[in-house]
Amino acid sequence: MGIKDTAESWETLSTGRPFQGAKTAVDSDEVRMPDGSVARRDYQVHPGSVCVLALDGEGRVLVINQYRHPVRRRLWELPAGLLDVPGENPLHAAQRELYEEAHVKAGEWRVLTDFYASPGGSDEAVRIFLARDVSDADGERYQDVSSEEADMRVEWVEREALVRGVLAGDLSNPALVTGVLAVTAALASEGGLDALRPAESPWPARPYEA
Repeated sequence: MGIKDTAESWETLSTGRPFQGAKTAVDSDEVRMPDGSVARRDYQVHPGSVCVLALDGEGRVLVINQYRHPVRRRLWELPAGLLDVPGENPLHAAQRELYEEAHVKAGEWRVLTDFYASPGGSDEAVRIFLARDVSDADGERYQDVSSEEADMRVEWVEREALVRGVLAGDLSNPALVTGVLAVTAALASEGGLDALRPAESPWPARPYEA
């Protein structure tokens, strides 16, 4: 018998918003617990994110390297971006991020996996797409020299090397870790990558218009 996450919502007695940022916020809820007591739950309110694991014909994965100030480190990551356009189709957002961050396009798309980034303290939902049949995008490369992406490095790295880096603790971005291990599991499973969900599969955590 398989297991799956289920929807549930405990009674919320009150909600406040002590912080509102440009893209995210913090909510503070008073929640009725199963034993009748009341507990406060503070959490980040997030629009959601998309990531792209682009896999080429040689088994290499496209990764980017950029500085992340909260952890004071440069991390290797998958191309990614916020779902900050209300109602935007996540596939379209992923295609945009792949173009903007790596100047790459892909002819075949699938959903690799979905996850919550940190469900104990944030409602951020993340969808990782698998992109294959990759090639350079047309036209001039997109550049935003005023953003934190201005010094971003882009590399193609063997999937096996990324797996080793994850297991050694040398790579720690959650979407990279999740995506690399998920695609490795998919490759070893019955049906392989072709058995993954279609690119516009429903996403209950972030419903959208197809």
